[in-house]
Amino acid sequence: MSINSVAVVADLGESYGNYTIGDDDALLGLVTASNIACGFHAGDPRVMDATVKSCVERGIELGAHPGYPDLVGFGRRLIEASEEEIRTDVLYQIGALDAFARIHGGKISHVAPHGRMGSIAQTDAKHARAITDAIKAYDPSYIVICQNGLLADESRKRGLEVGYVFLADRGYGEDGMPVSRNTEGALLHEPEEIGRRVVQVVTEGTVRAVTGNVVPLGHDADVVLLHGDHPQVLENGTALRKALEAAGIKATGLQEVLAEKARLAAA
Repeated sequence: MSINSVAVVADLGESYGNYTIGDDDALLGLVTASNIACGFHAGDPRVMDATVKSCVERGIELGAHPGYPDLVGFGRRLIEASEEEIRTDVLYQIGALDAFARIHGGKISHVAPHGRMGSIAQTDAKHARAITDAIKAYDPSYIVICQNGLLADESRKRGLEVGYVFLADRGYGEDGMPVSRNTEGALLHEPEEIGRRVVQVVTEGTVRAVTGNVVPLGHDADVVLLHGDHPQVLENGTALRKALEAAGIKATGLQEVLAEKARLAAA
């Protein structure tokens, strides 16, 4: 099955109070979908409001980006929490973003768990159940953005659609999964390399690991992610879009990508 489209998403709305993180205005010209911080790991009500408004005005798909209540650690530290705490924290954040979506005439299309919460949910059943229970209860039409693992499995058990994500600016291991941020090569700094790599992933389903070997990704690349706090995110995003265009790959919304995928599977 050959898909000639992919969604391009960035983490947005990560500023809060007097602190500005990333350049959302510039990123909005490069992405087709958004992962918007919901106030726990980053963001605040004013930032959420402005970010949602800008996305709706530009026709960019809205995504909730819930994480741990860890503003100091940017949601990248493991927080010990019960399954009920994880479920209600995710539910709370989705509901908060949905309030802003509604008043601006938009609708959330997907949920992408952030940082440590999202990564541990690939292997921890408690996290995977709690996150998907919250999404299913709030709106079962939401797509769950994740990688292979328990979060994808629990999503499908609940009838939730999955959009598989590739982290465009992160290094991958031999297992086809992102390596720890503490690993050499974990963060990529060559924009052209990022563009070439994304095209390879979309067209061939393989990625060059930090070891230098080419390995299968293990899942489709429905959406490619740019981290909004990467110091070269604008250069990376520009190179990525140019590479996709040169390869004849359409950058579009995630819903359109999955619809095309379904049509091809049914053909």
